[in-house]
Amino acid sequence: MSQPSNKPLLTPQADFLRLSRGTIDDSIIQNLNALVTPAREGFDPSSTAERQIQPTRRRPIEAEACQGFKDNVLFQSWQTRSDVLNYCAGVALDPTDPDLVSREAESAKDRERVVDERLDPYSGRFYPREVRTESLANLVRNERMVEGIIRARTWGLVTERCGDGGLRWEEALNRWRESQGSK
Repeated sequence: MSQPSNKPLLTPQADFLRLSRGTIDDSIIQNLNALVTPAREGFDPSSTAERQIQPTRRRPIEAEACQGFKDNVLFQSWQTRSDVLNYCAGVALDPTDPDLVSREAESAKDRERVVDERLDPYSGRFYPREVRTESLANLVRNERMVEGIIRARTWGLVTERCGDGGLRWEEALNRWRESQGSK
């Protein structure tokens, strides 16, 4: 009986998604902190005279810097990842399956097999491998769910620091896409 392939599908694309998320979304706080203009007043030594139990108020980020970050970094990254997921979804819809012949051979071999279920009650069961299109579709579906969770978390942090009029991330991304189409 042939062994099911354990190698993950779409490894380069999955690696790209993981790397892109790690670079932009996982380090969003550091990215936003990098947008803050250094103190204009200079260092105040009295600020260290007492221990600060409550976290200090975060300095606001200039609106231009926030908008530039969202337009040139965040939304660009999200759009690229969306493009990769759309490509993978298109591949998942491709009806040609290179594993079809091996699965059919497995199935025929399984039908011919004689099993004594008294010796091994589980040996009579046959678990066919998942069709390539189904496994790719499941992978893309899972990656899209992960992407939605990550974007919601990232957008929450961005709106906390930059403010954005109560837009959801989907609305903000769609507005950005529309503005990119008009350029």
